[in-house]
Amino acid sequence: MNAPVSSSAVPEVPVKRHDVATVLEQLRRVVGDDFAWSGGDTKAEPYLRDWHGDHVAAALAVVMPATTAQVQAVVRYCAAQGVAVVPQGGNTGLVLGALPLDTGDRVIVLGLGRMNAIRHIDQGNYSMTVESGCILQTVQEAAATAGFLFPVSLGAEGSCQIGGNISTNAGGVNVLRYGMMREQILGLEVVLPDGSVMHNLKGLRKDNRGVDVNQLFIGAEGVLGIVTAASLRLSPLPQNVVTALLALNSVDDAVQLYLQARKRCGDLMTAFELMPQNVLTLAQEALPDTVAPMSLEHSTYVLVEFSGAELVDVAGILERFLEHVMEDGILQDAVIAHSHAQAATLWRYREAVNEAQALRGLHLRSDVSVSISRMAEFIEQVEHRLQEAFPNSLVVGYGHIGDGNVHVNVLPPADFSTAQRLALIDAGSSLITECVMAFDGSFSAEHGVGRLKKSTFNHYADAAQRDVLHKLKLCVDPKNIMNPGCLLS
Repeated sequence: MNAPVSSSAVPEVPVKRHDVATVLEQLRRVVGDDFAWSGGDTKAEPYLRDWHGDHVAAALAVVMPATTAQVQAVVRYCAAQGVAVVPQGGNTGLVLGALPLDTGDRVIVLGLGRMNAIRHIDQGNYSMTVESGCILQTVQEAAATAGFLFPVSLGAEGSCQIGGNISTNAGGVNVLRYGMMREQILGLEVVLPDGSVMHNLKGLRKDNRGVDVNQLFIGAEGVLGIVTAASLRLSPLPQNVVTALLALNSVDDAVQLYLQARKRCGDLMTAFELMPQNVLTLAQEALPDTVAPMSLEHSTYVLVEFSGAELVDVAGILERFLEHVMEDGILQDAVIAHSHAQAATLWRYREAVNEAQALRGLHLRSDVSVSISRMAEFIEQVEHRLQEAFPNSLVVGYGHIGDGNVHVNVLPPADFSTAQRLALIDAGSSLITECVMAFDGSFSAEHGVGRLKKSTFNHYADAAQRDVLHKLKLCVDPKNIMNPGCLLS
């Protein structure tokens, strides 16, 4: 086990008294009077609390630039004055990467929501260039209108932004076929900590001129610079899509079903989502007026989606595959959607899980990954240990079997106080991390590190890896003004 990294590896932001009125005056000269507010202004409130409302931050100001030039001017001013900058996309992150929890007296939040233009769609190149404040769903719809697919899809797609997706290397439900956000990036435009701009939006698929600098900013959570625009890879828009909810006897059977689907159906499988019985029952709480698509008597359910081009009989292939696994005894029951509305209802159950958990109040959320071959064993072990540790709580494990990502969450009893809930979250998180590391997995599969998991990262990360990352931070951002307190510092 590696020792935590020294706090002196990255310099502290200079503690400096800043006059809020002076800071606001300078920021408003750049972005206009209506787009810079003090941290105490009611207009700033949505940018100073996390998505679930569990944490509230403080800042000198919140500023909303509309152009790359404005971002550049804001960063230059802040660098000169020793004011730190926390970049913020849609603020839907789950690891507190975009909230200044410990530097509020010397930091501004820079929101990118006004930078929401789709600059260009190059149909011949299967690419599009968008600004970082574009809502993910807007990008998906623009691509579809042009006859393409932008495949990144996640529960917060109606409010999360492309810049945030890039900075956290977002995953979602389509990773097993299309990969993470990293695989969708052809080029980036980035404002660096000194206010200079890296222009690299060529959209080239082959460009072997040394190190791919774009990759430094993907998953970096804003600690190296602010992504202001991106050239995105597009895929062919599937003409045939079929969705089904499948019932099985165990998580192990779900893994076996996935392996059979990969072997027999290849890359036609777009999504493969694990939802045990208690997860579907929980989702029903958020959908009280929706009739369950099938009996909830089985122990394990899987939501699958297959898609293909116009000439591919996707529905026929899925049906033949299901016949095979039914004969093999793996599959117990199946409901195949025969319309877009029916498919949307099936997906609504998957998406409602997060809503239902939020209705239960403050709870333990995790985002871990293990190898697919060990997923069933891991889920059984970690859920057993959590249930022993917290016998009156609801333990739910669900996620993306196709990429090894599972969310193991613990929902405390309704009568637990906030203090009891926080104690459970602390103890449960340590238990989950201990289990996942024993399986040689990752304690952060797709959510990032942020501030919430920084100590865990420093504790478990390879020493040489930490050293490289800290040297990179010192080189690019020697004053440590870019998102201090997040990930590395």
